[in-house]
Amino acid sequence: MSLWVYGFSECMKRARGFSTRSVDAGELKGIKGSVNTPIFQTSTFFYPTEDESTWNGAVPKGTYLYSRQGNPTIEAAENKIAALEGAERALVFSSGMAATSTLALSLLNSGDKMVSMEDIYGGSYNLFKNDLSRLGISTKFVSSVHTDDIVAALSPDVKLLWLESPTNPLLKIVDIPEICKAAKEMGVLVAVDSTFASPINQNPIELGADLVMHSCTKYLNGHSDLLAGTVAGSNELMAEISKRRTTMGGVIDPFGAFLLLRGMKTLAVRMRQHNANAMMIATYLQGHEKVQKVNYPGLPSHPQHELARKIMRGFGGMVSFDVKGGVQGAERFMRSLELINRASSLGGVESLASMPLNTSHTAFTPEDRLKLGITDSMIRLSVGIEDAEDLIDDLERSLGQI
Repeated sequence: MSLWVYGFSECMKRARGFSTRSVDAGELKGIKGSVNTPIFQTSTFFYPTEDESTWNGAVPKGTYLYSRQGNPTIEAAENKIAALEGAERALVFSSGMAATSTLALSLLNSGDKMVSMEDIYGGSYNLFKNDLSRLGISTKFVSSVHTDDIVAALSPDVKLLWLESPTNPLLKIVDIPEICKAAKEMGVLVAVDSTFASPINQNPIELGADLVMHSCTKYLNGHSDLLAGTVAGSNELMAEISKRRTTMGGVIDPFGAFLLLRGMKTLAVRMRQHNANAMMIATYLQGHEKVQKVNYPGLPSHPQHELARKIMRGFGGMVSFDVKGGVQGAERFMRSLELINRASSLGGVESLASMPLNTSHTAFTPEDRLKLGITDSMIRLSVGIEDAEDLIDDLERSLGQI
């Protein structure tokens, strides 16, 4: 049976349910009688301490020197994420891109090779293609999510494989267990961006990955009021990433960590509603005459529906679809929305609609977007936790304007 560490206690407890972990894991209880983890809004701490080793520069577990290196509120959020992901350790960063870039620069050196899916978040694509290349790190992009194609791109001289599943914005599913099995045989580390799934719907480490990354801005926080990111994995890998986070400075602040802790307490219940609403809306859109195509892994018509059922516990709150009328039709639809907000990002309690061509995938050329299947008439919908019937009314009226 898997074991999870709660708070800063050395006591090990059995694995609890996701709702319990969302609420309870990592929390620092009882400080001055507080039920919630306090905000340790301080940049520095009294040091050296009663622990004699600190007079020689050591920072043993449970002591703190400077909040860029460690802070109780931040560590509480990290312990909750580790418990949710089944990881030995997690680190929280100032943004999802800070998490991704620190991970990459911790594990890769000049001359190293990595492999990435081409169908990934635009910010990650830009980092791998343009920034890492300047440092002498080469990235081979695979233009497919199929297992055989990804595995064929691997070799023993590849240091890191970057996967994203479900993908943004086409909701393609990657066979994480099979790919990780092949990667391990060649000694290739595997990192998975699991932002769209959340730990409630999918745990990549349990499926064989070495590292899992999330933009905590999205589902983990869930309230569209925070920028944050996380990486979780083994103690060995996370120790190296922790060193680079301290050096590069991409750590979250204590108040941001408090907001993240607060948001994660409702993660499990929010994801149940996101999952249910998205399924209803995807089914509705699939039957609408103004909609050409719907991408949602929960639909039996999705080409990887069976794979999604195999590796995911829920299908998530993201739906993308192509409307008729080209880019003009998509813009008319967007301008007509009333309840659903026109905004980028995703994973909040409120529903958001955006067009990938001018938000998440501006780093891609029009040709690259089309090659991936991202059309100019595509709408990406982050389905919130409002009443599904009200969201469908808004969609019905807006689609009628095309």
